[in-house]
Amino acid sequence: MSGETLIVIPARYASQRYPGKPLAELHGATGKAKSLIERSWEAAKRVPSGNRIVVASDSEEILGAARAFGAEAIFTSSSCRNGTERCAELLDNLETEPDIVVNLQGDAPLIPDYFVESLIEAMRADDSIEVATPVVRCTRALYDKLVADEKKNIVGGTFGALSSAGNAHYFSKRIIPFFDADKADDDNLPVLLHVGLYAYRPSALRKYVASNPSKLELLEGLEQLRFLDIGVQIRTIEVASPEWEIWELNNPSDIPHIEESLKIMGLE
Repeated sequence: MSGETLIVIPARYASQRYPGKPLAELHGATGKAKSLIERSWEAAKRVPSGNRIVVASDSEEILGAARAFGAEAIFTSSSCRNGTERCAELLDNLETEPDIVVNLQGDAPLIPDYFVESLIEAMRADDSIEVATPVVRCTRALYDKLVADEKKNIVGGTFGALSSAGNAHYFSKRIIPFFDADKADDDNLPVLLHVGLYAYRPSALRKYVASNPSKLELLEGLEQLRFLDIGVQIRTIEVASPEWEIWELNNPSDIPHIEESLKIMGLE
């Protein structure tokens, strides 16, 4: 399969934790300031197999800012509860339907292009895959930190439990699966951190929005659990960690961490 791949950058203005964050300025290696939404768009442009990139938002201010730096931007309604629903709504605004839709969330400008490319390659190689998402194997040092945080009731990431075929059994904000850490191989811990990046078939997106939010989706606050609840498999693709930390912009305090990673990446 080698049809069109559409990369969608869903962005909303009315974030509860950080209103207007897509317009927040981030300084790169040269000190140049660019908005979060522009840096996310630039991350999408670095993906070799992305044929088309669209910013999807319910905010005219965000859409205007995106068009000002050269992005294609399309209005989607404020009734969208998450990025997956926004990607699904966007399909109805397109003249031609893509073969693959990538959800590159607008608050994660540090996603490496090879993360996205690995999902696209997997779906082009196997047309039975309806949804794909990346996971990164946890190091011992990070695992120990996450365990300590969890004991303090601090949520430090999302984790996936997988089948032998690589399909997701479940995702949780608690560390899963349980194992005897004292007997584990430090270089091959069975803990996989989920990265909030998705590739979908249009048919999977339509199944998603035809269903109500699931009980587990609402409890965990993880949109992907609706797919599992309605019987849509999610193929996980293990990818190598980049040299920089992948921080999402959820609060103003995240900005210095993101800017440090931008410098490591050498982005202006």
